[in-house]
Amino acid sequence: MNQTQEASLPGQHQHMPPLLTRWIAAARPKTLPLTVTPVVAGIAIAVAETGSLSLWIALCTLLGAVAIQIGTNLYNDASDFERGTDTEERLGPARATAQGWFTARQVKMAAHLMFTLAFLIGLVLLMHGGWPILAVGLASLAAGYAYTGGPRPIAYGPYGELFVLLFFGMAAVGGTYYLQTLDFGWMPLLAGFALGLPAAAVLTVNNYRDLDTDRAAGRRTLCHYLDRPGARLLYTALLLLPVPILMEAGLPGASWPLLAALPLAIVLSARLFRGASGEALNVQLAQTALYQSALVVLMIIGFLIA
Repeated sequence: MNQTQEASLPGQHQHMPPLLTRWIAAARPKTLPLTVTPVVAGIAIAVAETGSLSLWIALCTLLGAVAIQIGTNLYNDASDFERGTDTEERLGPARATAQGWFTARQVKMAAHLMFTLAFLIGLVLLMHGGWPILAVGLASLAAGYAYTGGPRPIAYGPYGELFVLLFFGMAAVGGTYYLQTLDFGWMPLLAGFALGLPAAAVLTVNNYRDLDTDRAAGRRTLCHYLDRPGARLLYTALLLLPVPILMEAGLPGASWPLLAALPLAIVLSARLFRGASGEALNVQLAQTALYQSALVVLMIIGFLIA
């Protein structure tokens, strides 16, 4: 996009929120629980199993994960605008570049700064965890760029849910567990798989909401191929399956508190089947993210009452 295009961004002549408010909105803080929750889960599993906590490593893990998430959000903001996905018909929250708050170049620069911060934090974690953390860290950074960047962005095809499952589930929980224990295990990976399912459900709701505008922009997500009826079934499965998987994962402590999540999953799924649309899907998206957090809270309750 050239300077002339950037100078005529939609909305730039409207009243501008304060600078800090704009940058906070661009970072999309409502998405951060999806990053923090699996890291907390990995820490909790490690502490429940070993009885010890490396606080400094835990803080660095959280900060690094948040930096990658914010960088991905910013890069997504600019890339979607450049590809014509963010239009006035879009139903989701306002995007910084599309609103004319910043140019795409400025938002991408901020994304690069966040990825650089994540890389520097990763060096600290690398000294502690060795080559496995190098592999996970480099893969996470590459995925952050590839999600909406490059010639074939992940977000513009049918593999977005798989990407979320791997990086917001298995890699986040398993990598965090390894940093705390310096040991591998199938149990945290299985727990990560389970917790990645509701994270993938968040993306499904997002793409379900934006299906019409995505199709108009040439974006062919999994929702495009499943269409709305199939997407509703997928969403329901992504919410229900984590409970039995976590209960059979061999987690330390009691597993029965996880059953309390099932009514929440049923309510959320029923709402989508009843025809939630428009602004209601923004609420659905936020509550789906909280469902993942609820699973981790219930899991931790099970650790405490064992």
